[in-house]
Amino acid sequence: MPKKLTKYVKLHKVPMALALLSLLFYYTFAYNLVRTDFINLLTLFAALFFLCLRIIQFEKWNLKFLLVIGIFFRLVFLMAEPNLSQDFYRFIWDGHLVANFINPYLEVPDVLIQQKDLIIPNAQELHTGMGELSPKHYSNYPPLNQVLFALAALLGGKSIIGSILVMRTAIILADIGTVYLGRKLLKHFNRSPHLIFWYFLNPLVIIELTGNLHFEGVMLFFFVWAIYLISKKKRMLAAVPYALSICVKLVPLLFLPLFFKHLGPKKSLMFYLLVGAICLVFLLPFYSPEFIGNYSQSIGLWFSNFEFNAGLYNGIKQIAVAFDGKPWELIKTYGKITPILIVLAVLGFTFFRPNQKLAVLLPSMLWVLALYYFLSPTVHPWYIVFLVLLGVFTEYRFALVWSFTVVLSYFAYSNSDFIENLWLIAIEYMVVFAFLGYEIFSLKRQKPIFHKN
Repeated sequence: MPKKLTKYVKLHKVPMALALLSLLFYYTFAYNLVRTDFINLLTLFAALFFLCLRIIQFEKWNLKFLLVIGIFFRLVFLMAEPNLSQDFYRFIWDGHLVANFINPYLEVPDVLIQQKDLIIPNAQELHTGMGELSPKHYSNYPPLNQVLFALAALLGGKSIIGSILVMRTAIILADIGTVYLGRKLLKHFNRSPHLIFWYFLNPLVIIELTGNLHFEGVMLFFFVWAIYLISKKKRMLAAVPYALSICVKLVPLLFLPLFFKHLGPKKSLMFYLLVGAICLVFLLPFYSPEFIGNYSQSIGLWFSNFEFNAGLYNGIKQIAVAFDGKPWELIKTYGKITPILIVLAVLGFTFFRPNQKLAVLLPSMLWVLALYYFLSPTVHPWYIVFLVLLGVFTEYRFALVWSFTVVLSYFAYSNSDFIENLWLIAIEYMVVFAFLGYEIFSLKRQKPIFHKN
């Protein structure tokens, strides 16, 4: 063994051992874990978080080491089928539709599967894999996401694992791009570049994005790219990746009003028009008279029909039930109120925060998104990933705590009826709220959320 390599191993033997142990745990997670085994899932998750913490503590100035092991952790999942989410079946289904010029916003899988001449390879397996809920509804994935699904279907051919491999590769490359741009953005804020690895090495990020094929990672790459361009005063150019981010996932739409003060009235109007025009370009190939109604119906379900890992909503529901309220009526009412509250919150952060400074704009985004998730009746674990990344560029770390405690919501996967344990959900949110309260009121970090103009 060369002397340099021997010396390197001696100097870094502990973090290297921790990284090898993490690789073993990720392999177990990818190929041996059954999602109904909650105790095993919780144990692996907790171990991986502890190892992540220790590795970053040991090697926070060795960014190449952190980058390389983060890539290896992702490559472990390369040939594995997602084991905590069924969404990838719908991704591949939609991809084959788009590849064959069939509009996924106009066709429901439950209807298509009855056709004898259906051109989707492995159609029955994909339809069954989606479960009972997804096949009943029109697709709710934005247009650029559909294009990525189509690319995976075309390159993967008739192989499900081939399509998985294409999607996984795209997500891994997006995460690497996020690290590259995130480091530059952190330097702009005069913050340590190693902080980006709280995102890149976070087990929730690796498992839910690379492992379970959620495209939040691609959305975040475009989002960080846009913010980086804004930091370089290339504000109109930033509209392009920002629009692409929206066309992968709709979440960045929440933040558009926050740019009003940062860009100023004239430039913000130009920014909004450019973002809208680019989104429209991606939307036009899918447009039809029925599109708006079908898509609005699918999106509306998340507010008025679905419940999973809810924070404040669960508390309100328990109070309502105690007074003989009907849960199925409550969620419909709650679903109508929530968007109004979110809009009011966004307006508050738009006009009562000094978002002219980018260092204030990003925390404003963090607060808006956190409030949205706290109020939402549906908070899937991978949603927290956006908060984790935003938190990297701020002083707040409650999103990191949430990215660990959210594992408690996976208990619902341990039974065929997906029944949640509300005690575990309560623990999840109490820990997050307690830590958030500590951060807000800590003497060292005590800054008002709203500032006088």
